[in-house]
Amino acid sequence: MTVDRIVHLVAGSMVLLSAALASFAHPGWIWLGVLVGANLAQSGLTRFCPLAALLRRAGVPETEACCR
Repeated sequence: MTVDRIVHLVAGSMVLLSAALASFAHPGWIWLGVLVGANLAQSGLTRFCPLAALLRRAGVPETEACCR
């Protein structure tokens, strides 16, 4: 998996988790989804994503290998 795919997977999972927790546990969990959305908007404007930076440091590839 690439950095971009992992970032999308984590962000989508966090939004779904936030919606589920807000529905079944406590309405305050909706703020998790709000923060994830704000971070996505910020990273779209500034091209800086904290998760992507951590994944790059961990050695996750930027692109997939062309021919396996």
